[in-house]
Amino acid sequence: MKRYFTVRGGAGDVSKPDLNAKPQDNLYLAVNSEWLSKAEIPADKTSAGVNSELDQKIEDRVMKDFADIAAGKEKMPEIKDFDKAVILYKIAKDFAKRDAEKANPIQKDLQKLISLNNFNDFKQKAADLFMGPYALPFVFDVDADMKNTDVNVLHFGGPSTFLPDTTTYQTADAKQLLDTLQDQSINLLTMSGIGKSEARVYVESALAFDQKLAKVVKSTEEWSDYAAIYNPVTYADFIKKFKSFDMADFMDSILPVKPDRIIVMEPRFLNHAEELLNEGNFAEIKGWMLVKYINSVAKLLSQDFREAAFPFGQAVTGTPQLPSQIKQAYRLANGAFDEVVGIFYGQKYFGAKAKKDVEDMIQRMLKVYEERINANKWLSAETKKKAVIKLKALVLKIGYPDKIEEIFDLLQVDPKKSLYENEAAMSTVRTKYMLNKLTKPVDRSVWLMPGNLNNACYDPQRNDLTFPAGILQAPFYDINQSRGANYGGIGATIGHEVSHAFDNSGAKFDEHGNMNNWWTDKDFAEFNKRVGQMVDIFDGLQYGPAKINGKQVVGENIADLAGLACVVQTGENDGADLKDLFENYARSWMQKQRPEAIKTEVQTDVHAPQPTRVNIPVQCQNAFYDVFNVKPTDGMWLDPEERITIW
Repeated sequence: MKRYFTVRGGAGDVSKPDLNAKPQDNLYLAVNSEWLSKAEIPADKTSAGVNSELDQKIEDRVMKDFADIAAGKEKMPEIKDFDKAVILYKIAKDFAKRDAEKANPIQKDLQKLISLNNFNDFKQKAADLFMGPYALPFVFDVDADMKNTDVNVLHFGGPSTFLPDTTTYQTADAKQLLDTLQDQSINLLTMSGIGKSEARVYVESALAFDQKLAKVVKSTEEWSDYAAIYNPVTYADFIKKFKSFDMADFMDSILPVKPDRIIVMEPRFLNHAEELLNEGNFAEIKGWMLVKYINSVAKLLSQDFREAAFPFGQAVTGTPQLPSQIKQAYRLANGAFDEVVGIFYGQKYFGAKAKKDVEDMIQRMLKVYEERINANKWLSAETKKKAVIKLKALVLKIGYPDKIEEIFDLLQVDPKKSLYENEAAMSTVRTKYMLNKLTKPVDRSVWLMPGNLNNACYDPQRNDLTFPAGILQAPFYDINQSRGANYGGIGATIGHEVSHAFDNSGAKFDEHGNMNNWWTDKDFAEFNKRVGQMVDIFDGLQYGPAKINGKQVVGENIADLAGLACVVQTGENDGADLKDLFENYARSWMQKQRPEAIKTEVQTDVHAPQPTRVNIPVQCQNAFYDVFNVKPTDGMWLDPEERITIW
């Protein structure tokens, strides 16, 4: 039964400023309205705010470094593979060459798709296409086995649709977005040398196949149930699902070893595979692959192609302007060699003193988290014991990695070749590297995020926490700002990531990262009851032009709630100013977004929009009511029995 809350999210609309707002009525607006009233979103951005400003600060720093190194003004760093990133940057920023090349770099690969004559031809060439820069109408990946995380296994799923999410197809915007994509794709194919009438047929076929895919692939809400991707199927049973497409031959061609079983991430897609992959759908499959291909590679060609490939993305995000050429050059280099660039950033901009201080904060919070688990009134002693074991087994990754993953040694950049040729070659290397992991144990030292990223994460299959150097700076963290402000910023982030080990997905994995039920039935039933409360308190919450799907964002909201509860208690123990803590927590989620970007985010992101992540977690903290003297008549009041506690 759904719960109805007295007031959720405070009084007022967090998408609009209110200069008269008080913390007692709406903490987010009280802290951020002055900024909201003056903030302007840059023309090449979808939003402005604390996170986007920090992202820009990091990018500006490293863009200048790249420019100086490329020009010989700064010495090449003694970091393995960094020179490759600089070479790629130089190739990408040479728009005189890119403009002169026009569509020439892609002609050979484009012809591979155009020359497909029939379904039998597609079957014979599918393995070669999979290893190249193309999207096929199915996906393979290699990752740790959820029930034995020391070994890698093969995963299978469906491809992404043209629109951001399956739910987008049911919105009023769907037709306009698809019309924009259709016009853009016809234009790009025509610019590539295909006749306009032929291009139109390809695109219409592609859209027809995309509609079929949209009915069977997972929505973002479904993907948010992380454990639900684990559906082991024997090799024989998997192969039986494909009658028209020779999947056994395809897998023999691409895999280094024959697997005993496949982890099916999307059982519904597998059950409909034969309906999708057959002779009757060949024209649609071919058109779909062409549209996917041309829209993905256009950004690697001339400025004319970049501009021609912009309208659909603009319609989805509302961004008025393409990023500059020099920004694109940096982003391509950073994207290809992200870990290498992250190590450079961490070594140059992240200090040992700050790292030691952050480690101290994490250890204090882990101690408080253990205290909170042991003091929990609804967990049995048995489940508490296992939760503490998992907590103590957490591995910390702070700043940047000590070693570079092998893939970056394997990637090569040839200054004599075009940007597209280099990117296509690297794509093949990455695919081979991914598939070859089937013959190797899981490398637990691999970082999921580069050092220059403003973000953090928890990996349930490694039971580790990653805090890149990029996020370990103001306003989240500054060794010179108050302890309360640091707790409200990076402290809340630390608590959030620790809490992912115990959210609705993380709770299904043990201290080794294996999917393993370590709960009593009674405890897990009570846990799920509280998870349901988190779904209800966010479900249908209005933010700008969209309403939040409580189920889709519940894991992140649990982490926000539990993380804030932990950091508030740690702050109290540490004598921190809780007013500073709550205000910097609100400030750290400050954001202004374009309406189109809000719609897309709500459809595709497992995180609730940033402004909505402030008031509800705060409303559930008893200390907030004491610090700001909140009364039952105030907008931020939530009745005590409606304040949710999970960890």
